[in-house]
Amino acid sequence: MSDSDKQTEEKIFDAATEVFTEKGLDGARMQDIADQAGINKSLLHYYYRTKDRLFNAVFEKIAANMFSKFAPVFDENLSLEDKIRFFYREHISFLQRNPRLPAFLLNEINRNPERLRKIIATLDIEKFWDMLCAQNGKELEEYNITREKIPQIMTTIAAISVFPFAARGIFESLFKKIGIDFDTYLEERKEFAADFVIKAIKSKV
Repeated sequence: MSDSDKQTEEKIFDAATEVFTEKGLDGARMQDIADQAGINKSLLHYYYRTKDRLFNAVFEKIAANMFSKFAPVFDENLSLEDKIRFFYREHISFLQRNPRLPAFLLNEINRNPERLRKIIATLDIEKFWDMLCAQNGKELEEYNITREKIPQIMTTIAAISVFPFAARGIFESLFKKIGIDFDTYLEERKEFAADFVIKAIKSKV
């Protein structure tokens, strides 16, 4: 692939990401994406023959990029508490840069859950648990965290940071009435959420 082709693909991908995130699969049109990328529709179809094919590429890359941001959480030198604090700093910061992503992902997961199943299928949960045990086994034992509890703990941790973005419109309106700036709230939440989860874990949930 030539440099020109790569640049065109990148323009298409960036434009498609913006349009799909704003309008979802059903609301987006190929013409919208072509206009956003500054190319004609025929050229768009040359690179991605169908809207579904382009959407799949965008969705999978967004999900992969999101997961890749948290790779350092598996640093063996981080305590369990440090891992949790790292996750909230990075996850909330990532969502601040991409505020429409939670609603977009949730809508598309509900519309086509098979798409996320394919991504999750590439994750090795057993390997994750083995790695966590090797790095933080004493803490897991101390806090009575077993393999069976991991799904509950992981979904709780994620939901605490995702929900404010998924319901942003409601929270912004509510907070404004009581004099709370939403962006300030998000910055404070990075520490608040981590403290909340760590205290819950230390109570040996």
